[in-house]
Amino acid sequence: MGHVHPWSLRQTRWEFHLLYKARAEGLLETASTFTVGERVGLSSSDTGKGKSKMSKHITHGYHMVEGKSHHTMEDYVFAQFKQVDDNELGLFAIFDGHLSHEIPDYLRSHLFNNILNEPNFWVEPESAIRRAYRITDSTILDKATDLGKGGSTAVTAILINGQKLVVANVGDSRAVIFKNGVAKQLSIDHEPVRERKIIEDRGGFVSNFPGDVPRVDGQLAVARAFGDKSLKMHLSSEPDVVVELIDDDTEFLILASDGVWKVLSNQEAADCIKNIKDARSAAKHLNEHALAKGSTDDISCVIVRFQ
Repeated sequence: MGHVHPWSLRQTRWEFHLLYKARAEGLLETASTFTVGERVGLSSSDTGKGKSKMSKHITHGYHMVEGKSHHTMEDYVFAQFKQVDDNELGLFAIFDGHLSHEIPDYLRSHLFNNILNEPNFWVEPESAIRRAYRITDSTILDKATDLGKGGSTAVTAILINGQKLVVANVGDSRAVIFKNGVAKQLSIDHEPVRERKIIEDRGGFVSNFPGDVPRVDGQLAVARAFGDKSLKMHLSSEPDVVVELIDDDTEFLILASDGVWKVLSNQEAADCIKNIKDARSAAKHLNEHALAKGSTDDISCVIVRFQ
């Protein structure tokens, strides 16, 4: 936790360039995707927060911690409230890369723009999201020479005018909503065993060898992902999409990478932060709780509080 990471300064310069470019293009009206200064120095975590202009009681916070594995951080977070004409969108996402940080970084920079550029987004957001996921994955595959091997899971949540939440995901990063003391999972964990028939119908196979968990073609522990060009014949990037209406009983939303869910159930995760009103503090506490439970993976978490 206390050593300087070799990727820190390089990545900070690149993120500053991306942030400056996005601001110049008018894409970050009320952004809190990254606080650039927090990547410099001795910190191995990243954190931030923001609030809605339309509904003052809706806030978000995020927190990221690098895991204990011997690779650079492959989790990326997006958390932003964006004004579009008379509407406000809350845009939240976790992108968890595998054998890649270029692909989750590309998703962070492009996926929401692709979704919002779909002409039917305001009328049929679910179909717009599905199409944008497909288009984005096709582009990633076309850019494989530049983006490299590997891939990324994704869980995205779009909050429309503080009232309608549209969640989509591929892979095993998860969205959980907390209402009336009960945690409900909105996303689907796309595990190879769960989708074995689809994988086998495409000519692939699911095997625990080598390793200790079921993997697509013995390589990848999720059945849906962006990228992974070498496995794409046997993988899908089709998201599961669900709509949840926000009411007076809705307390908060958790988006988190599998570093949390490997060691905590949905209810355990929600219970450990339900009394923490500050969203950023809640995200930090959840990550620290997962670490205390033995998680060694990269951990990223976004909390959206509705009251």
